[in-house]
Amino acid sequence: MNMLELVRATRSFRRFEPKDISLEELRELVNLARLTASAGNKQPLRYILVTDPKVREEIFPCLGWAAYLPEFKGPKPEERPTAYIAFLLKEEEMIKEFSLVDVGIAAQTILLAAREKGIGGCLIGSLNKKKLEEILEIEPGYRLFLVLAPGYPKEKVVLEEGLVRGDIKYFRDEQDVHHVPKRTLQEVILKEK
Repeated sequence: MNMLELVRATRSFRRFEPKDISLEELRELVNLARLTASAGNKQPLRYILVTDPKVREEIFPCLGWAAYLPEFKGPKPEERPTAYIAFLLKEEEMIKEFSLVDVGIAAQTILLAAREKGIGGCLIGSLNKKKLEEILEIEPGYRLFLVLAPGYPKEKVVLEEGLVRGDIKYFRDEQDVHHVPKRTLQEVILKEK
């Protein structure tokens, strides 16, 4: 897969095949994120890797899955992710804007690397953080920022060139295909000088 194909294939997947992802696979993905650029080389990110089925069951109800699809409450039990990666930031770094850039760089690196291996995922920011911090036993000095739910995709996601019905909101059609409108290149480039 070339870079364009990889980026186009790296979507938010919310339903997965019942195929396990190992701790070793999660470690490989986090290792790639560990090697990426970090503002001021601060390296403020820490991770918690979850594969234990009991812990996964506790985590699942703490996640919000698709803001634009209010009827979708998340994947069915047989379609749920078989792992999670929790992204944590040091408390003193939480309000620093460049730490948020680091989160984005790390998250996209993990998603791209996962997709190259046939794994998809969904980055989830809609979280019951208080409950998750208890479940994950997060140590003082760290705050939960994101959860990545990886898995082998069980759904089809299609990019739409340009807005659909004048809107950026993703949607599912009658065949349950997930459509993601993307602004055109002409829309996102404001000027060329």
